Amino acid sequence: MTRIVVTGAAGFIGSNIIAGLNARGIDDIIAVDDMTQGDKFRNLSDLHIADYVDADVFYDAFANGHYGQIEAVFHEGACSDTMEQNGKYMMANNYAVSWHLFQACQKRGARLLYASSAATYGGSDTFREEPGFERPLNVYGYSKLLFDQRMRRECGTDFQRTKAGKTMQVVGFRYFNVYGPREQHKGRMASVAFHQYHQFKAEGKVKLFGEYGGYPAGGQMRDFVYIDDVVAVNLWFFDHPAESGIYNLGTGRAQPFNDVASSLVNSMRALTSDSALPMEAIVGQGLVEYVAFPDALRGKYQCYTQADLTALRATGCDHAFVDVQTGVGKYVQWLAA
Repeated sequence: MTRIVVTGAAGFIGSNIIAGLNARGIDDIIAVDDMTQGDKFRNLSDLHIADYVDADVFYDAFANGHYGQIEAVFHEGACSDTMEQNGKYMMANNYAVSWHLFQACQKRGARLLYASSAATYGGSDTFREEPGFERPLNVYGYSKLLFDQRMRRECGTDFQRTKAGKTMQVVGFRYFNVYGPREQHKGRMASVAFHQYHQFKAEGKVKLFGEYGGYPAGGQMRDFVYIDDVVAVNLWFFDHPAESGIYNLGTGRAQPFNDVASSLVNSMRALTSDSALPMEAIVGQGLVEYVAFPDALRGKYQCYTQADLTALRATGCDHAFVDVQTGVGKYVQWLAA
């Protein structure tokens, strides 16, 4: 029987990974999280797990062998609030806990597949998994980068296992802008698509930032990746235990916020059998409204991200990622249901 651990299990990506494992018939899963925010239980209520363990208890117990043989740990637990300013808290949650877990995985013979972040690139305009392009803009990005750097040090720069005893798979995923089901608990950190859906329901329109950074209104571009694709790539590496390293996990396709908004508006219109509109008509009818770019974000905002998938494709992972139009359409159907 394959026993799996998922940390951050009641969170966005963690709960979707459990759903993906369940779809394969895997339910001997230890779900680890901090349920202080009680409404996160909804992300687990329709899933099948073997046990739930509080994060304060799990890590030491796992290191001491309390849970028996674990095949793999999907480590999604972290403070993901990019606006959090408490560096001591961030480093403890995102770096120190992850380092402790890595040591325990090596000791216990468990594979580690963990969440890194595209925030490690920060101010860079090139999104390739190399130190020269890693320029975090906040302590969240730095906390993720430091653990990536530690893994390079421990496992070899290219994760070639040359050091005695370092034989277990370690994979870090640099998530780009992930969106999709089970993120409703995230508040301000939920995806653009999530906020636009609720804004459109409440106000009948979507608001986007106006011109900024040399980009036209709504033209700032991000690599938006649907959650099902994130799960698929995680599970591909789970199926290929010989592959280790740090990899971008995005679509490799930057799309403007206007694409998200038009996809959202037209998906909402489809729910009431209204025909799709081109972007010009959407703006003309006031279904998208542009607002002045906020001063508080000037100099702290990434206007463009696009994952370089060269390293990911070199492993043999040929997963086909959906575009914004397809992903947002699926998400709106889920939200509406």
